[in-house]
Amino acid sequence: MEIAILGAGAWGSALAVSFSAEHAVTLWARRREDCEALAAKRRSRYLPDISLPAAVAVEPDLARAIEGRDVVIVATATSGLRDTALAVAAITSAPALVWACKGFEAPSGSLPHQVVAEALPGALHVAALSGPSFALEVARGQPTALVLASRDSAFATRTAAALNSARLRIYSNADLTGVELGGALKNVIAIAAGISDGLCLGRNARAALVTRGLAEIARLGVAMGGQPETFNGLAGLGDLVLTCTGDLSRNREVGVRLAKGKRLDVVLAELGHVAEGVHSARAAAEHARACKVEMPITEAVCAVLFEGRPAQDAVRQLLMRDPRRE
Repeated sequence: MEIAILGAGAWGSALAVSFSAEHAVTLWARRREDCEALAAKRRSRYLPDISLPAAVAVEPDLARAIEGRDVVIVATATSGLRDTALAVAAITSAPALVWACKGFEAPSGSLPHQVVAEALPGALHVAALSGPSFALEVARGQPTALVLASRDSAFATRTAAALNSARLRIYSNADLTGVELGGALKNVIAIAAGISDGLCLGRNARAALVTRGLAEIARLGVAMGGQPETFNGLAGLGDLVLTCTGDLSRNREVGVRLAKGKRLDVVLAELGHVAEGVHSARAAAEHARACKVEMPITEAVCAVLFEGRPAQDAVRQLLMRDPRRE
């Protein structure tokens, strides 16, 4: 296949490295100076230890990057999806489009497929790429399993089969809403897990958070139209476990640093990467209230992030909740 990857951050660069082993890959970055640096140094500043293979073409012109490509993959942060999709729409109205971002758009609270529907209404073949994956491990060629979700099941099946490889196994899925919600909500629970770890509450507490966090994700996910089984799969349980336990998890790291008493703005400045769970927490809480779904962990995370509540107080409030049937 001929693939254009839009976004040369950690995830876009990792996908370019992985897919270039079997496909013709063109990598585009929004800023021309980033493209020039990539072309010259063959390294992304987000993955400084990984070299871009010679097979990856770096193209600063968007029209040339996407012209004649079999599939266009948007690998920006969720905040950049709309602008990127609008830029693509100005060039072609009906590309085969895959997005690899996770989270809700701020401030609209929209899921990525809703953003794409508004920005690229003529695109008929669209899909979300999600699942448990750290960019660095994908770039290193370590085994990873992802899911490609689309309401066009034939497109999902065909594209997943074409992109599948020994080191990047890709499953198809028809539950687009559920897959996107799993990818967005797990980041919120990962912040809670990081707070727990930062407070040295132990592995028992982390396991409880992951388990009850999955229950929250599934409750809201089903209320918003997802399928229950999706949340037990790669885009649900799989991504949740990885993000809540892995040392490469940016969202977990946000929680760890908040538990140490750092202010959110300081944490985000130090991180240097986008932590989608921060924006997704507020949107998740708003969707939960609209759907009349109870999400106590999410509410506690929002209290720490946006209301200045000390992490210890938020944890204490969770532990003092009345016992009930699981």
